Amino acid sequence: MPEAAEVALIGLGVVSGGMTLVWAASLIPRDVGVVDVFWSLGFVLLAWLYRALFDFPQSERAVLVPILVTVWGVRLALHLARRWWRADEEDHRYAAMRRKRGGSFWWRSLYVVFWSQAALLWVVAMPLLQIQRVARPVELGWLDWVGIVVFAIGFVFESVGDYQLQRFKSDPANDGEVMDEGLWRYTRHPNYFGDAMVWWGLSLMALATPGSVWVLVGTAVMTLLLLRVSGVALLERDIAERRPEYEAYKRRTNAFFPWLPSSEA
Repeated sequence: MPEAAEVALIGLGVVSGGMTLVWAASLIPRDVGVVDVFWSLGFVLLAWLYRALFDFPQSERAVLVPILVTVWGVRLALHLARRWWRADEEDHRYAAMRRKRGGSFWWRSLYVVFWSQAALLWVVAMPLLQIQRVARPVELGWLDWVGIVVFAIGFVFESVGDYQLQRFKSDPANDGEVMDEGLWRYTRHPNYFGDAMVWWGLSLMALATPGSVWVLVGTAVMTLLLLRVSGVALLERDIAERRPEYEAYKRRTNAFFPWLPSSEA
């Protein structure tokens, strides 16, 4: 059986190689936004790679988790691919980076955008490594079932939230308006909340195996990204300038964790 460190390094090499190919493809349309599509597919790739590289008898957990990750990752990739394909211009985050770095952005984006995301993806995916590395207990336990429930809640929030927002934006009458219906009535970012819950659910399943506390580092990094870096904080930086009603929406609706809206507006 290969050492865990060896398998982890192989995983890093594979996702970095995949990101390099996606970078090369992004040079044709001059749009690095395609990196978001590969983000979730990278987890699917690692889930099955880790399963293939550990050759001892597999637990129920080790069989189930790659399936769960595939359902989540493919759904998210299709959603992001559809959004990227229909966009008239490059995502404003990457467009700002392109303006700042000028003519050198085409090659700098390889490590600033693609390789950095490969490294983050690899760190976040540590629960997937642990689940394949340790096959005991063989049968699903109570912590696994709690993790499955948390994963399911997250998947529903993310997928339903994405669908509701996509439907809202597809109506020209809603141009410039604030989405505050459905799940968006209870949290300003049901998709980000759902994404975090997906990974906390997978981490709980990893915690059902011995010597697994270290995997929480990856999930903590993902949650931090969603809350403080590339998720809530980044999206809300200037949204009120484009949608004046957003300030009132912020006062009555939680940013992340779902809760009943406040009567104050």
